[in-house]
Amino acid sequence: MKRLFRTCLLASAMAAGLGLSGPALAADGPNNDDLLNDATSTGDVLTYGMGHQAQRFSPLDKLNPDTVKGLVPVWSFSFGGEKQRGQESQPIIHDGTIYVTGSYSRLYAVDVKTGQKKWQYDHRLPEGIMPCCDVVNRGAALYKDKIYFATLDARLVALNKDTGKVVWSKKIEDYKAGYSATAAPLIVDGKVITGNSGGEFGIIGMVEARDAETGELVWQRPTIEGNMGTLNGKESTMTGVMNASWSGDLYKTGGGATWLGGTYDPETKTLFFGTGNPAPWNSHLRPGDNLYTSSTLAIDPANGDIKWHYQTTPHDGWDFDGVNELVSFDLKKDGQTIKAGAKADRNGFFYVLDRTNGKLLSASPFVTKITWAKEIDVKTGRPVYNDDNRPGTPVGAEKGKSVFAAPAFLGAKNWMPMAYSPATELFYVPANEWGMDIWNEPITYKKGAAYLGAGFTIKPLYDDYIGALRAIDPKTGKIVWEYKNPAPLWGGVLTTGGNLVFTGTPEGYLKAFDAKTGKEAWKFNTGSGVVGSPVTWEQDGEQYVAVVSGWGGAVPLWGGDVAKLVKDINQGGSLWVFKLPKA
Repeated sequence: MKRLFRTCLLASAMAAGLGLSGPALAADGPNNDDLLNDATSTGDVLTYGMGHQAQRFSPLDKLNPDTVKGLVPVWSFSFGGEKQRGQESQPIIHDGTIYVTGSYSRLYAVDVKTGQKKWQYDHRLPEGIMPCCDVVNRGAALYKDKIYFATLDARLVALNKDTGKVVWSKKIEDYKAGYSATAAPLIVDGKVITGNSGGEFGIIGMVEARDAETGELVWQRPTIEGNMGTLNGKESTMTGVMNASWSGDLYKTGGGATWLGGTYDPETKTLFFGTGNPAPWNSHLRPGDNLYTSSTLAIDPANGDIKWHYQTTPHDGWDFDGVNELVSFDLKKDGQTIKAGAKADRNGFFYVLDRTNGKLLSASPFVTKITWAKEIDVKTGRPVYNDDNRPGTPVGAEKGKSVFAAPAFLGAKNWMPMAYSPATELFYVPANEWGMDIWNEPITYKKGAAYLGAGFTIKPLYDDYIGALRAIDPKTGKIVWEYKNPAPLWGGVLTTGGNLVFTGTPEGYLKAFDAKTGKEAWKFNTGSGVVGSPVTWEQDGEQYVAVVSGWGGAVPLWGGDVAKLVKDINQGGSLWVFKLPKA
């Protein structure tokens, strides 16, 4: 069916008078049911995470450790221009079109069969944007006749999916205060759910829901206690209790950005959003747990109320964040099946929670060196700190005592999403082994200025590798196998019913591994570092794989000694599509 793209008659008349194209007919795209079924449908990829729960698993099995040797490139599409930088996007595939975002807030629609560009949207970015960690964008959301994505000047834009024309554009927050947006939106029950970025500038983290048709704000939930939420244009409930874990007015500049976006569990009807670091990094200036930073929040999608929270790093003093995704899965253990969620945190621990109430079930290290805490107490859910590994208090204008901490603040796992296979019952986690010299410095808040109060230098822990793709058994927390990579791993992971795990490397390779053993089964060099998230789908009886290539992200900008090691990796900006041809 066709549906008339809404526009006013005056605009249509003006367009006709100027010789421009008139209103376009937009074919219906996926509805709520289609999005909810994305994890099991194989002919498309409709959501970020390949399903709202973000398991990044496809049941397709034509590609397997034996047949993957026949996987060949079909075409490559260049993003063009000189705006290469980091390309961290995940493609969306629907009805013969691939939708993919690029650096500097660009969005492309490309023909699946030919690689021919259908349309391109370049968001007009103002001068003065303040992205923390490169000019990346991680993906778009598709719903009915619109495609949605967030921009570096903290806006949410809806485009007609067939023409690329702007339907509406809404301001999330003021980019001049340090706000930005890089995460892929999430569509739940006709609402576009987004987060924000900017924790390094003393912003207030938030999750908000907008009407997908009009862009009007439905609800907004701040992530720092003491700030008031809204529902349908009116104040709703306060986040937490004012000054319970923040002293004075610090809650007004507390950070807690939701810069990685969220996941959704339709079984419990719950959104899960991770929250970032408290501001400033100097923890001596903000005594207390600093809720709800470095946490996972369970949120009601209907009204934005917080159902439960779990804080991975209370009183964070190392910029560990807690923004990493919570992946819903069924934990089969001791004859029981538990509705669980797993999170590989930047602080180095792999957490398994009861996703119905946030109760901690287990927490195990997934890197070799953790200095900031001895362990996570399963009974209390809290870390047992190594107090002498917290950076020292500044004295007057002098910096405080420097400590060597591991993991580094870029995390045991940063933004790059992990995958879970219901077939092997294993998680596949892209980890990094590094530490940092870190010290605290005096700092005061100034709108639009960096609000850190810390200095740091990142260093590799080992001479032979930094990155490690690890298969983790959530029942035991044990590492089943690992692949070690010389450079940091910074791309997402895909796993399949064909017993394969795909991920990219900064050296330019897209690689496939045996999901049970970790044996490398296939690789292809794309010409630039792969820091995007691969996807797979079936078309005309053939299995396809797509990934974005283009080195960048936080490592070259913040990586200290590690940045020096990877300085010669070429940048790029392209979409690669592969397939297993019919016999």
